[in-house]
Amino acid sequence: MIPPVLSIEDLTIDLPPWSDRPHAVEDISLKIMANEILCVVGESGSGKSILSKSILQLLPAPHIQVSKGRIFFNHHDLLQKDVDYIQTIRGSQISMIFQEPMTALNPLMSVGQQIDEILKIHTSLSYSKRTTRILELFENVKLPEPKKLLQSYPHELSGGQRQRVMIAMALILKPALIIADEPTTALDVTTQAQILGLMKEIQHQNQMSILFITHDFGVVAEIADRIAVMKNGILIEQGRKTEILRTPKEEYTQNLISAVPSLKPRNKYPRQSINKNILEVINIEKTYGGRAGLFSQKGRAVHALANISLEINKGDSVAIVGESGSGKSTLARCILGLEKPEKGKITVNGKNISTLNRTQLQLYRKTIQMIFQDPFASLNPRQKVGEIISLGPSIQGLGKKKSWDLACDLLETVGLSADSAHRYPHEFSGGQRQRIGIARALAIKPQLIVADEPVSALDVSVQKQVLELLDDLRQKFSLSILFITHDLRVAAHVCEEIIVMKNGKLIEKGSTTQIFTTPQQPYTKKLLDSIPGKSYLS
Repeated sequence: MIPPVLSIEDLTIDLPPWSDRPHAVEDISLKIMANEILCVVGESGSGKSILSKSILQLLPAPHIQVSKGRIFFNHHDLLQKDVDYIQTIRGSQISMIFQEPMTALNPLMSVGQQIDEILKIHTSLSYSKRTTRILELFENVKLPEPKKLLQSYPHELSGGQRQRVMIAMALILKPALIIADEPTTALDVTTQAQILGLMKEIQHQNQMSILFITHDFGVVAEIADRIAVMKNGILIEQGRKTEILRTPKEEYTQNLISAVPSLKPRNKYPRQSINKNILEVINIEKTYGGRAGLFSQKGRAVHALANISLEINKGDSVAIVGESGSGKSTLARCILGLEKPEKGKITVNGKNISTLNRTQLQLYRKTIQMIFQDPFASLNPRQKVGEIISLGPSIQGLGKKKSWDLACDLLETVGLSADSAHRYPHEFSGGQRQRIGIARALAIKPQLIVADEPVSALDVSVQKQVLELLDDLRQKFSLSILFITHDLRVAAHVCEEIIVMKNGKLIEKGSTTQIFTTPQQPYTKKLLDSIPGKSYLS
């Protein structure tokens, strides 16, 4: 019988005494076989990332440490080895691809230097041979202009390119095992599809094993051979991909799979009254760069928005979809008055607001509010939640006591307790923080909410809760929603109309049903084809 590449036996990892449970993982046993992709799936806090980091002794000791168990690799118990031994196998025999490449890559070194450093430490190759090896690997992971990329710094690359660099670093020494911790979470669906296809192709070519950590069952359906499901540090179910996805035994697994947004387009809400135009964007254009600064030469102009027009009526829910760089967020910033277009105009309830100054925009803020992608970054960590939510009404003239009472009422409206008003943002989970962001957006009773990727970083179950909450609030408060996303599953779940953008241009728009059933543009078809796991989770 062929032995496993990695064997985890009865592993228990303790959490600090002040944590909400005693163990990050408890009595976990897993095996990864040769040339196999094992996906460990679960919500945030399930212990899957802690499990993966324990393999290479990357746990933040002494607060989090292994109290029991064994991890066998090449007949050696890695938990009994010293740091020097672990250092020799990191990269050479076991490599890791981290969730956020921008934080994992050194911003002060070119990507070529960072990969070359691995070869210098682990091999005796000459500089020219190391460079040749790196260029070959860049071509293998389908990076454009490999020679130019050698000298490029991480901030000069796109998200997909940085992730490919991370994959190249993981592959450079041809390890037997790669640990991939949520490597596609923040990527567009098309880039995600490319990365997943690339990893499967490379895994097959090099006969290596992959431990793939994720919360996305679409990704699991696309890449896994076997699946292990974790909840609150406990392994509750494992088996072949088809077995888990088609006939899951545990209710928790069933709930996770059912939480994946359906690809079935939704129908329009019945109208209560004649449509009233709230927002109209007319032929706006926005360009970045192209001008010479005080200390810089004239650069290349980027047309972020080119002749964009759209309108949103009362009660509409419209999605803007497209890859990173398509202009979605720039359009949102122009609508909110955070950017000024060079051409065209934006009207809110018939009034042109594109020429207003900051003071004049104050009144317009009552009509349109925004829900940001990262709720933790958008909430002031030094203010209590009640103060954050009540600030808007206070600025608009509502008394302090009434503003606080309104904040407490809104917290209950979004599914949190009124007592939450006295706590700080760091005391909440990601899904709870997003609910706080929604409460803040509702505080001054807007007519239109602009939601910029509000669920892209959330677990599927939390994502489902937030989307359903937005849907409920939309009906309760007669809201219109402009929903910016790269995930067409989400668009199908919450919006009746879809606008597709590419390279700053509006290339297609129509009802959700029309876009999903009879897309007209090749780019729209490409976006639909890139949705992971369609055959299992449609």
